[in-house]
Amino acid sequence: MRTTPQCTYKDYATATDCTLVPTLPDVRTESDAPVELPEMLVAKWTAEGRLEAEQASLDAFFRRTGHPRAPRYYFIKWLTDWVREFGIDGYRIDTAKHFEEAVALELRHEADRAFADWKAANPAQVLDSLPFYVVGEVYGYGLGAGRTYDFGDRKVDYFAHGYDALINFDFKWQARDSLGARYTAYAQSLTTGPLQGVAVLNYVSSHDDGGPLDKDRTDPLGTGTRLLLAPGGAQIYYGDETARPLQVPGANGDANLRSPMNWADLARGARAPVVLAHWRKLGMFRKAHPAVGAGAHRELQAAPLVFARTLDTDTVIVALDQPEGEKAIPVGGLFPDGAALVDAYTGTVTKVQGGKAVLRTPATLVLLATP
Repeated sequence: MRTTPQCTYKDYATATDCTLVPTLPDVRTESDAPVELPEMLVAKWTAEGRLEAEQASLDAFFRRTGHPRAPRYYFIKWLTDWVREFGIDGYRIDTAKHFEEAVALELRHEADRAFADWKAANPAQVLDSLPFYVVGEVYGYGLGAGRTYDFGDRKVDYFAHGYDALINFDFKWQARDSLGARYTAYAQSLTTGPLQGVAVLNYVSSHDDGGPLDKDRTDPLGTGTRLLLAPGGAQIYYGDETARPLQVPGANGDANLRSPMNWADLARGARAPVVLAHWRKLGMFRKAHPAVGAGAHRELQAAPLVFARTLDTDTVIVALDQPEGEKAIPVGGLFPDGAALVDAYTGTVTKVQGGKAVLRTPATLVLLATP
């Protein structure tokens, strides 16, 4: 491992062959030179009575793969042991740009094999036929960059090196824009543009981002709407769904972002239960309709915004900023007159008449789909 120099992010080398921060030594993932097990690990395994078993497992791994006993291959072996033993079906890799992308592809290859081994050994516990899934945290990457991240002297396509998705660091800023234009651009990029076949993961707050959307939690309902109706994946950071405070008296830096969960607000607060109910409705709608996150986007009305998403046979229509009470939502010919639709936000059922879904609800958000 290396303990110096600290990364300066001037180019590829100064983001990979360096330490992220002084307290996090860097594994020499670029090296192919064989190394022995650390003495402290040998002592630990000896005390636990499992040294021989662990050494035999390592011997079997290196014999099967033919890899040299270089630092990265020990870590790849141990990380994929978790997959093979417990059936873990995906990894969020943090921080992806601080080691060589070719190493991520090696890790993915072994994770795929380990996941297949777990499924074969545990058929009763297999949930679906989906493959292993890898999300990369490439700090600073945004959807607008397409498939590559630019280090200055080198552009890297992480999607070509084992990553199914990358975290989209731009969403928290872009969600402040007109949602009509932003949603259209996102959907085009993901369904027919440069990101077709891969994914991004949007967020509004996280454990180490000092500039979250709605830092003061003044609009937790609108924040949930923006995130959970956006094309792409959605990361809900704990407490987003209950308006957990992101600014805490006496806290410094990232400690503000990691405050205790506001469970008590759900029991006695007036706002948190309302916020949670809103996020739950959006989340369940998104879960029931893959078109929300992955479908083709079509704007049906600019103001107030009404849009449709379609993926295979799944079609939904979303209307924002509607009046309380009666409202008429254009369906754009996606559903014929007489078709029954249900508003997932309120449970109200209506029928299409004259190309519109007319319904009376107390909410300003409408989430339409077939029953």
